[in-house]
Order: sequence, then structure tokens, then C-alpha cells
Amino acid sequence: MKNFITRAITGILFVVVLVGCILYNPLSFGVLFTLICALSVHEFAHLVNQSGKVSINKTVTALGGAYLFLAVMTYCMQQGPGARVFLPYLVLLLYLMIAELYLKKENPIENWAFSTLSQFYVALPFALLNVLAFHFNPTEGTVSYNPILPLSIFVFIWLSDTGAYLVGSLIGKHRLFERISPKKSWEGSIGGAVLSIASSFAFAHLFPFLTTPQWAGLAAVVVLFGTWGDLTESLMKRQLGIKDSGNILPGHGGMLDRFDSALMAIPAAVVYLYVLTLL
Repeated sequence: MKNFITRAITGILFVVVLVGCILYNPLSFGVLFTLICALSVHEFAHLVNQSGKVSINKTVTALGGAYLFLAVMTYCMQQGPGARVFLPYLVLLLYLMIAELYLKKENPIENWAFSTLSQFYVALPFALLNVLAFHFNPTEGTVSYNPILPLSIFVFIWLSDTGAYLVGSLIGKHRLFERISPKKSWEGSIGGAVLSIASSFAFAHLFPFLTTPQWAGLAAVVVLFGTWGDLTESLMKRQLGIKDSGNILPGHGGMLDRFDSALMAIPAAVVYLYVLTLL
């Protein structure tokens, strides 16, 4: 009961802070996800360093992730130096490569690989939230902030997780991916997908800047890739021999545990919405 109460309180605060910061204004959105990005990259670096075979710079990679988010945000808002805002980030990537020449660590290739992976797997998806949030109007030459698209990604993921848990607990019998995540079932995954896609009709009614089929398609993409994102993190934790990625969120584990689905769902959503503009 104590653990349930802890999980409930943490979960409620987590949702309130996330939803509130996304909806309030671009500044609160930027501050929150810059912090989340940095903490998630730092947590990833800490986990891979625990293996004993890899040693990457947690601070530098975390700062790199934070800078990437802010750089993409600045670029999407059409403010500042344009594409030149990415130059310091390129310098950081060069530093991560060159530093291994002088640090004399045991496995430089693995260090290069995991340093790069921390940016590609963790930092880049968070940075791509800006592509969903900021929209350029070529007619007026202005950029508007639309919090609904980034928020919808998390709502679809939360509803999918909730539906999967409830349906899976009741009737789940057939394992979805037993080798990696023995508790997940096909029944639960389908139930979660149905709940998530059903909520897209509410989004279509309240926010008609996308049609009903487009909203439903977005929900389906988020559910599918969110499931793969969840399984990807489960595979990583299984290989590292850990249960939770961290303990920063009492009762819920670490940052990667909370955002594992989003790390694949966000890039997939960006691709999906871009494809819609070509049709």
C-alpha cells in the first residue's frame, strides 16, 4: 500500500508538471525538456558506465543533450543565428571523438559508440519535440507555438500503457515479446492501442487542425513505435542486468523508464506528420 501511494503521488505530480509546462508557454516547455533531456542522457551514461566495459563522460554528454534541445528549439523558433546555432554542438561531438586519443581508456571504440548513442537515442528524440511544437507560417512569416501536438504524443502513450496494463491484467495470455519483456501480452497491447486510437477522435473534435483519420494515424504510429521504444529499453536493461534505469522518480524508476516509449514515438511522429505534408 505504501508503494502504491508513493507511485500514485509521483505519477500525479509527474503528469501535472509535464502537462502544465507544455501548455503554459514556450519558455516553460523549453526549460522542462532541457532538464529532462540532460537528466536522461546523464542517466544513460551512468547505466552504460556501470557495465565496467565503457567509460563515457556523463557531464559532457548531458550538457551536449541539453544544448542540442535548445539549439533545435532556437532553430525552430526562427530566432538567433539560424543553422549556425548547431556549430558548438558539432564542436562537442568532435571533442568526444578526439578526447579518446588522449584519455588512454581501455575501450575507446565502445566509448565513442555509446557517447554517440547517448545523443542519437536519447537527446535527439527530445530535441525533435520542438519540430512538433513550433510551426512556421510562410504567409505571415511568423512562428507559432502549438502545445497540442507534443502533448498528444504523451497522452497517446499514457493511454496505451494504461489500457495495456488493465486489459493485460484481465485477459492477457499470449506473450508479446517474452524474450525481452515476459509480462507484456498481445491482448494488453491491442487493448492499449484501441484506447489510444479512440482518444484520437476526441483530439480531432477539439483540435481540428488535423483530420480525424490523421489524428487516428498519429495515435497508431505513437502506439506502435512507443511499444518498440519500451521493448528497446527493456532489452538494454536486461543486457545490463538492472530492473530500473534509476530512482529519480520514487516508485517509477528513472527518467528512461518514464520516457522509453517516447524516445521512438517522437521521431516516428515527426516522420508521419512530414509525410502527411507530402500527400
